[in-house]
Amino acid sequence: MIGSGFANLFKIPELKQRIFFTLGLLIVYRVGVQIPVPGVDSGALAAIFATAKGTLLGLVDMFSGGALERLSVFALGIMPYISSSIILQLLTVVVPHLEQLKKEGEQGRKKITQYTRYGTVVLSIIQGFGIAVGLETMTAPGGAAVVLHPGWSFRLMTVITLTSGTAFIMWLGEQITERGIGNGISLIIFSGIVCRMPVAVGQTFRLLSTGEIGLFLVITIAALMIIVVGVIIFVEQGQRRIPVQYAKRVVGRRMYGGQSTHLPLKINSSGVIPPIFASSIIMFPATIASFINVPWMQGIADAMRPGQAIYELLYVGFIFFFCYFYTAVTFNPVDVADNMKKAGGFIPGIRPGKRTSDYIDKVLSRITLGGATYVSVVCVLPSILIAQFNVPFYFGGTALLIVVGVAIDTISQIESHMLTRHYEGFLKGGAGRVRGRY
Repeated sequence: MIGSGFANLFKIPELKQRIFFTLGLLIVYRVGVQIPVPGVDSGALAAIFATAKGTLLGLVDMFSGGALERLSVFALGIMPYISSSIILQLLTVVVPHLEQLKKEGEQGRKKITQYTRYGTVVLSIIQGFGIAVGLETMTAPGGAAVVLHPGWSFRLMTVITLTSGTAFIMWLGEQITERGIGNGISLIIFSGIVCRMPVAVGQTFRLLSTGEIGLFLVITIAALMIIVVGVIIFVEQGQRRIPVQYAKRVVGRRMYGGQSTHLPLKINSSGVIPPIFASSIIMFPATIASFINVPWMQGIADAMRPGQAIYELLYVGFIFFFCYFYTAVTFNPVDVADNMKKAGGFIPGIRPGKRTSDYIDKVLSRITLGGATYVSVVCVLPSILIAQFNVPFYFGGTALLIVVGVAIDTISQIESHMLTRHYEGFLKGGAGRVRGRY
């Protein structure tokens, strides 16, 4: 079954070539993560990041796969590209030109992609300069300076290096998407997160061997991990299907239409955007406060760390807000109802037009509530495991949503390649097919 499905991977020359191409570029990315920017004391920087958990630095370092902790040429990671893409999506609602481009199909999409690239470079320059200036003011707990020779030469070199690194990662992601398998940008983030799993497993076995944690706790955590991953897979593929009926039309001597279909609405239509935005907003003041040696500012920084009640409440609140906000920005029930009406479609029992858009909006609001609740539970889970069960590694949250989601998407694309060439997928039978998230 599963074994024969994997064996079929290498019977399709094009698919085999795409898989090896993807793996090769991911290896190039991981090699680049190990190349540091000159002029930085790596030991002093590592000492600072040892205390950076729960801050914005820790969040960015997670998405960069540890590149920021080493201040490698890929230290900014792919976050500037993601930020630029999100900003462009939000601007399409308020900028008529971008909204028109979005409706122009492939040519409009290429133009928006070009704007996204320009935005990525601009954000990389700004962030790179901010990191360079910030590093010059940092000192390790022992008093050692992070930057060996501060000044404009270091700043310019850092900006050019980090911006070039992000541009190269963006190019790698686009090449993987075009000539490899899966979404390149997502796979780069995926590889950065997954590469830390062996360290977590090794740390767990070390604590088990020293008796700091018990065997029963390890088995319980492993079972919980399997259950959580299964729930995420189930919910991420979950849809609310609204039935749609198309009226019959007579064109000449032929009759068209009359078929039944459905409008799929994802339970978690906003993906991982809400927890990313929520974490960034909450952690930003905590990060700033941690660098200011004032007692009340340090108190704010401590209160805004993961595991604290204030942080968790704000985190859940922002997740709910951004789930509804991002869904409202990316999905317009009025446009869907108008397009359905023009095509002669209608929802049984609902009048076309405004009644249809109101009904879709009502259904979407209800399932978004469930999606926001699910995302909040998964994102708060790591704090509960660490605080209550002393779990020695970070399990859950945005990282787990990304890992599972990207795995589903990639497997779905591989299955599509195999099935179109009359090969068995990974699982036999219609019920075993993995549906893509999009």
